[in-house]
Parts: sequence; structure tokens; C-alpha cells
Amino acid sequence: MPPNAEARAAENVARASYGRLLAVLAAPAGDIPAAEDALADAFERALANWPASGIPDNPEGWLLTVARNRLRDLFKSSAFKTGVKLDDVHTAFDDLDFDAIPDKRLELLFVCAHPAIDAGIRTPLMLQTVLGFDSAQIAAAFAVPEAAMAQRLVRAKRRIRDARIPFTIPLRDDMPARLPAVLEAIYGAYAIDWMAVAGTTERDSLAAESLYLAITLASLLDTEPEAYGLAALISLSMSRAAARADGVPLDEQDTALWDAALIAQGESLLRRAHGFDQVGRFQLEAAIQSVHCARIDGGETDFIALRKLYEALVLVAPTLGARVSLAATIGEIDGPDAGLAVLETIEAPRFQPAWATRAHLLAAAGRVDAAREAYAKAISLTTDAVTRARLREKERGL
Repeated sequence: MPPNAEARAAENVARASYGRLLAVLAAPAGDIPAAEDALADAFERALANWPASGIPDNPEGWLLTVARNRLRDLFKSSAFKTGVKLDDVHTAFDDLDFDAIPDKRLELLFVCAHPAIDAGIRTPLMLQTVLGFDSAQIAAAFAVPEAAMAQRLVRAKRRIRDARIPFTIPLRDDMPARLPAVLEAIYGAYAIDWMAVAGTTERDSLAAESLYLAITLASLLDTEPEAYGLAALISLSMSRAAARADGVPLDEQDTALWDAALIAQGESLLRRAHGFDQVGRFQLEAAIQSVHCARIDGGETDFIALRKLYEALVLVAPTLGARVSLAATIGEIDGPDAGLAVLETIEAPRFQPAWATRAHLLAAAGRVDAAREAYAKAISLTTDAVTRARLREKERGL
């Protein structure tokens, strides 16, 4: 076996199954920190034992068994202090089929979205505990200091334990209050991973897991159009993974590299969402992706349709990204000066896409010096080497 194969095996299990294992371990007592510690101990033992004994046939089951035993010892020693009912914990663990470990991540997602948890930390909590991002990645995505984010996450986990929040899918009446944060977390996992690997194809582990969770959630709820909208959005976005290698912009991508099966799946999910006649943010974003994906059949981008969709999206979810994209689309339809006029209404001094869009529109308007300045600013606001190289190429081409 190649050197470090055991380490890579443990890493692969962690990446693919961490959230699933954590959900199973945390469910009986509702203690996420204890489950995290037990799982960390199991991974340490795997790295110590697997090189000598070999990788087990069922690595997940091996890790879960070790972590389960660690938790049993912990709860036995501290049952009086924590109030944990050992019989309930033992029964829950004894009933597990280690050859078919259940996937309880959706339950854990809804636990993290419980009304007792502060609304501002629900999505970050899901990103860490269920979807495997560390506090540094989450802090960067939410533009807050890492130490502050880490502290907020610790408090939220303690709240789940101390309030004894049950690990269950909420009743239908309780669903609307929790669903938005769950959808945001699943999409956030895909978006953060997309940003982290700009210039390459998405990692199968996180992109595929995000899509799996979105489709599973939509199927589970069945009557929630935004769940289908999210599944459609991720499907359509993932379809272009191969074509965006090396940071190739959407309008320059080779459509022959797009995944027709994922596009067809996304279109089917989007039609299912539209059938409820309740338009929402993820459906609009999926519809925007659908307009772009129509080019796979050799068609041209329908900028009029894009404009209408972006205008609707700005009304529903006026994010900086949506507003900048609307400005870019208006620039394609009514000319660069019209697009620049819309950009002037957006306060985004450090939003890199706004500066890249400004540079593009200024160049199209023939304002070369101003375009160079905007490109320089856009370059200064990104650390991604591929993006910087492409922006410099455009700047040099002026």
C-alpha cells in the first residue's frame, strides 16, 4: 500500500461522512461538542492503528464504534452532572446497524435551525457541524473575525445541549420558520466550495453532497417549492463545472463541456418548483442559470429574460451580487453607460465583482484609463491566482 494511504483513507471518510457520523453520535444526548470530541478521538486512533492493521472494510463503522465507546465512557462518568439518561443513549447506540449507518444530517440541519438558536448563527452552525467547514472558512464567508465566529459557534452548540433540543425533523407547522436557514446552509456549502476552488472543477465531495442534500430535502418535504428551486439551482450550476476549469468566464465557456444530464435534471426540478406558483429566491436564481444553460443547444443568451429575472431577484433578495449582475445585464442590453449608471447606485467599495463589472463596462465604453484603474482595484480585492491572472490579461488587452 502506498505511503500515507491510511491517512488519505481517514481524510476521505472525514470529508465524505463527517456530518453523517456527527449527527448519529450527537442525536441520543443532543451534545454536539461531546460528539465532536469523540469523533476526533476516533480519527486519531484510526491514524495510529490503520497503518499496522490495515484499512477496515467498513471505515465508517469502525470510526463510529470507537467514537460511540468514547461517548459511553464519557456519559457514564458524568451522567449525574449532565442529566443524560444512559439507558436511552445505550439503546440508541445498540440499535445502530454499523453496516448501514443512517443519514441523520437533515435532522441535524433542522436542529441547528431551531428557534432557540440565534438566527444569525444558524447557517454558520450548519456549515460547520453538518457540512464540515471550519470556523476560518465560515468567518471569511460571513466577513467576520474568525475568533468571534468560533466563539459564537461554541455558544450555539452549548445551547442545543442545555436546551435539550430534540434531533427530529420538525412538524409541518414548524417547517416554514426553519427551512430558510437550512436552504441557506446547503447552498452556502456549495457556494463556499465554489469560491474555494475557483479556477478548478468543484470537489466531488462537497458539490455532490450539497446536491444530494438539496434533492433529499425537496423529496422529503415535497410541497416546498424553494427546496426544489435550490436543488435545481445547484444542478444547473454544477453542470458547468468542467467548463469553468482554469477560471474560464461563463460567456467564454465551451458548451460542449457542459453536463447535459445535470441540465436536464435541473430543468425538471425547476418545473416542479414552478408548479407550486410561489416564486422565491432560489427559483429565480435557478431560472437565471437555466437561461444561461440554454446555450448548450447552440442558442444565444437571452439578456431580456435575464434582465426580468434579475429585476425580480433584486426585489426578493437584494444582494450585492444580484444588483451587480443586473447592472451588467443592463449594460449588455442598453449599452455600457446604462450599466455604469446602475452601478453608481450600489455602495460596494470592497465588493470585487462590482469592480470587475465596472472595469468591463468602462472598457466597452472606450474609457480605457478608467477601465485600467477599475481592473487594478478588482485585482487588489482577490487573492485567487487564476482570477487575478485573467483580470490582468484583460487589463493588458486595453
